Amino acid sequence: MRLHRFVRIFAAATAALCASAADLKPPAGRWADNFNIPLWEDGKVPLALGTGPLDKPLLTVFLPPPGKGNGAAVVVAPGGANIMLMYGAEGMEIAERFNEWGYAAFVLTYRLSPRYNDAARIADAHRAVQIIRARAAEWKLDPHRIGFAGFSAGSMLGRIMAASAGPGMPQDPDPNARQGTRPDFLVLVYGPGRATPGEQLKDFPPTYLTAAAADRMAADASAQLFIDLNKAGAVAELHLYQKGRHGFGAAYRSPEFSLWMDTLRHFLKQGGFEQEVH
Repeated sequence: MRLHRFVRIFAAATAALCASAADLKPPAGRWADNFNIPLWEDGKVPLALGTGPLDKPLLTVFLPPPGKGNGAAVVVAPGGANIMLMYGAEGMEIAERFNEWGYAAFVLTYRLSPRYNDAARIADAHRAVQIIRARAAEWKLDPHRIGFAGFSAGSMLGRIMAASAGPGMPQDPDPNARQGTRPDFLVLVYGPGRATPGEQLKDFPPTYLTAAAADRMAADASAQLFIDLNKAGAVAELHLYQKGRHGFGAAYRSPEFSLWMDTLRHFLKQGGFEQEVH
């Protein structure tokens, strides 16, 4: 079942990359549960180096079943060393698990190297949060419970987009740009993000970190970031597993990691992110 949906969503995302913004509308009927939306209209993508498929970042929308939503949402940023995106275990499977919990999930197709650098990817991540906030009423979401979950390179993106987040521009004619870009919670999975010297972390979003101890770069960086956040008085939780590897994703049936998303959900519940929206 998951494989069937992966093929369908991957095909949909690929088709969306090749379509114009006018074509990116929610499909009708039984396919309406997952659809793609562009982050910007054609010709308005900042830092764009062209107008081809790789120049058009987008979100693939995974909404929870009718009547099951809890009002919270998460942007999911798959890894792939910034040269590809692991849509399966670090995208679709994560989104489906969040849907099971009642969250709306939005898998981010961000711009990749070597054509684009971190500045473009940060713009994509910020814009994703802004779009969800601007359309929160449409999707029955609480605009103050919008998180960001990144894996590997996507985790690094989450780290730097949160550090550079800020308020929106209230007078901007674009309703998306009026929204703030700071996620309300942050999930960093086997990412190398460290705090920069002198950075103020006390107002960082509540942050969940996890990695395998044997994945030393990610594990050591996650541990250090937890220490820095904890010292600053920010909310953070760290899980390092003694065995395993990089890239475990949703970890279905994994003997080392299968419980990690349960600990994530516990973290989110403790933070009050699963309240019903009224």
